[in-house]
Amino acid sequence: MNKKTVLVTGASRGIGRAIALAFAKEGYHVFLNCNHSVIQLEKVRGEIEALPDASCDMVIGDVGNPEHVEKIFKSIYKKCGCLDVLVNNAGIAHIGLLSEMSDKEWNRIIQTNLSSVFYCSRAVIPEMVAKKAGKIINISSMWGTAGASCEAAYSASKAGVHGLTKALAKELAPSNIQVNAIACGVIDTDMNSQLSEEDKIVLKNEIPASRFGTPEEVADIVLQLATSPGYLTGQIIGVDGGFL
Repeated sequence: MNKKTVLVTGASRGIGRAIALAFAKEGYHVFLNCNHSVIQLEKVRGEIEALPDASCDMVIGDVGNPEHVEKIFKSIYKKCGCLDVLVNNAGIAHIGLLSEMSDKEWNRIIQTNLSSVFYCSRAVIPEMVAKKAGKIINISSMWGTAGASCEAAYSASKAGVHGLTKALAKELAPSNIQVNAIACGVIDTDMNSQLSEEDKIVLKNEIPASRFGTPEEVADIVLQLATSPGYLTGQIIGVDGGFL
């Protein structure tokens, strides 16, 4: 394949969709992943295929499941020898008291938000090391830095992403592979659609930028990281409107 390649996990909506479209517009062949929202992912594929000279493939599976990840990467490597960029975007939220959280809910958050980063990174690293080039970009949250009340599991999973990002960046730097994370603030996506209009107004007043961020703004930073100098690695980049 002559094009550069990227895998975007959780690409069916919100930030993932915006990232996938941004890479497609820059000439990348985009591998689109989701687990359940296949119909929405097909719409994203349609949007990409409508762009001039754009191309993509769908790779369906649960990136929080190592067996699914193995199948996903087998499919990818049949199409191309190595990914140029891995964007670990798949994630879910959970709001509620930790004392009332079930084991199943805890495990689901950790598997989806943190273990998926491990599984996909582990799968992509050997080929990137052989090529001596690659970018791993993790989509995280400002709550991984500060923690959020009633979002303890989510905060813990994103704090884990931050630690994994920094450690893996050191491990892979000798192989010219850069690993960075974006700590998103409040972004206008379906994940925040559960908020009432009153809550949204209160929250916007707490943000110095006085608004929610857009998925496209996050996608723009991801693109910049995909083409950034090799000396930029191991960073947790806040995109939160000055919240923290």
